[in-house]
Amino acid sequence: MPPRRSYDQYCSAARALDVVGDRWTLLIVRELLAGPRRYTDLHADLPGVSTDVLASRLKDMERDGLSTRRRLPPPGAAYVYELTGRGRELLPVLQALGAWGQAELGERRPTDAVRAHWFALPLLRALEGEGLVEVRLEEGDFHVYAGAVDGPVYGDGPAPAEPDVRLVLDTDTCAAVGRGELSVTEAVRDGRITVTGDGTLAKALREA
Repeated sequence: MPPRRSYDQYCSAARALDVVGDRWTLLIVRELLAGPRRYTDLHADLPGVSTDVLASRLKDMERDGLSTRRRLPPPGAAYVYELTGRGRELLPVLQALGAWGQAELGERRPTDAVRAHWFALPLLRALEGEGLVEVRLEEGDFHVYAGAVDGPVYGDGPAPAEPDVRLVLDTDTCAAVGRGELSVTEAVRDGRITVTGDGTLAKALREA
């Protein structure tokens, strides 16, 4: 493997960009925050990335200690990629970048791809409290672990266990929350988000 390119600057920001500054790297981290993912799943959820570039970035991330690759036991018998502890430390970096980028989001362009779970990180920024949250959109369902410290931050599909709260909303509302134009509590009060569940988070949202 060729040596990693470097800015050759004795600066922590430059050193960080040496590791994660290549195109696609942080978006791969975004996908792996959902937990172990197969190569084919990563490729499907990163529209626009070539197979060569994806493979190269994954190798770089392994080399730099951001992710690992392991083989699932039968009957899965497939290789999956997952973040290391060092890789998971990039969550607040992505959250800060996402918050900064809200002003750049604007309305969705005709050429913009979208996946339901891409709303997970903006929604986590907007939620207060802890618990398992199931989110239902027209594009599909996903779930987030509000307040999670270790392990997956979100996942595709319905919650793997009874969630503390279920949120049903349309994509326009979710996008408005993601752009910072609308808070979750405002959307609940306006009837744009339907809240069900008996968990503490559900009660807090209904009472806000």
